[in-house]
Amino acid sequence: MKARHSSWGSLVIPPSVGLWMAALILFALTSVGAEHGAPARSQDEAHPAEVDPDKSPSPAAHGDSLASENLHKPHYKPKPPPVAKNYQHQIDTARQLRRNKDYAAAEKMLVTVLDEEPPAEFQRATLFELALVAQEQLKFARAQQIFAQYIQLFPQDPTIPEVLLRQGLLYRQMGAYNMAIGKYYAVMNSALGLKLEQFDYYKRLVLQAQTEIADTYYMQGKFPEAADFFSRILKQNALELNRAQIHFKLIRCLSSLGKHTDVTTQARDFYEKYPDATEVAEVRYLSASSYKAIGRTRDAHAEVLNLLKSQAESLKTNPENWVYWQQRAGNDIANQLYLEGDYLNALELYNHLAGLSDAPVWQVPIWYQVALIYERLNQPKKAVDKYSEIVAREKELAAPDVAPSVKTVIEMARWRKEQIGWRDRTEVAVQSLRLSPVPTSGTNTASPAKP
Repeated sequence: MKARHSSWGSLVIPPSVGLWMAALILFALTSVGAEHGAPARSQDEAHPAEVDPDKSPSPAAHGDSLASENLHKPHYKPKPPPVAKNYQHQIDTARQLRRNKDYAAAEKMLVTVLDEEPPAEFQRATLFELALVAQEQLKFARAQQIFAQYIQLFPQDPTIPEVLLRQGLLYRQMGAYNMAIGKYYAVMNSALGLKLEQFDYYKRLVLQAQTEIADTYYMQGKFPEAADFFSRILKQNALELNRAQIHFKLIRCLSSLGKHTDVTTQARDFYEKYPDATEVAEVRYLSASSYKAIGRTRDAHAEVLNLLKSQAESLKTNPENWVYWQQRAGNDIANQLYLEGDYLNALELYNHLAGLSDAPVWQVPIWYQVALIYERLNQPKKAVDKYSEIVAREKELAAPDVAPSVKTVIEMARWRKEQIGWRDRTEVAVQSLRLSPVPTSGTNTASPAKP
């Protein structure tokens, strides 16, 4: 770089030295100004003005500036503390919106919370709630995606077993049964490595996972696997188990497998342990069907009678369920007995069935069966009386919504009543027209002529 001439003479001054001299001249001018009456600054004015750290280009503008004994330390403007966010309130509000079925508002609020990058505990709760919003809208794939993100972000979190369990339930709703079972097993494996402070919580999750595996097999029609799982679960002594419900499902599995002897044995055990259970009605039906299948007709008849004679107290828990199984069991067994010619036992069941409901659509077909049995037992008078009761209820079945089959039963009852009357009149007429033997006036004692 070329040197340049100073205006002060012929001395050649390098450029870098010229800059240094310019700095000295600026310092000298400042000093001269002070000497010629420039007002001196006070000690407070000696400090520079406040600096806004957010507007400073320095990367260390928040208190870590370069230190020098030759310069006063910069006086930074204090930054106001950040406004505390009540994330828990927002999450609770979103949860209430979800329960009120306002899913759009709930999702919007939760997404807003996540966009603000809250602390981990709130981020975790927000993701969990967002997954529930998607699940209740039947957006199962989105719910699975959110739960998967939850597990990825918080792999060591104590809530992972519950998230895995919820994933399994979602997969089952989606029809992905094998993936659901895989998640249930993952629940049990993940719970083993967790701390024991929440033992009861994890124990309950593991128990539910086991029962969900059994239920999933049952829903697939894999009754041997389901029965095996239900049997093993019943051997546990956990107080959390609804043993009546699990035992009932085991009996259903055995019935579907055609293990009729096991069904009757388990049914007797069920009555003894859970006499007031709502499922007793269906268990009696399954037991009666199994007795009938293995040829124990008397026991099948007794089971149905016990079901039909159930006390009113038993019916209070779930009357619709009880009436359904009473009607179904009574009809099935009574019809079988009728077809086999066991008319007396069939008649007893039909008479009990008729008392289950006063509705003509229910009683008319039952009464028709009763009248047929009276005919088979050769009691035409009782048969005619029952047919007459059926025909008398024809006006109650005039509504257009009554099934045509019920009206057909009334027509058949009328025809059979007329047939019995015609047959009786015919028998009386034949009896009256029957000729008596011709009486003889005497006895012919003459011997035949001899040839």
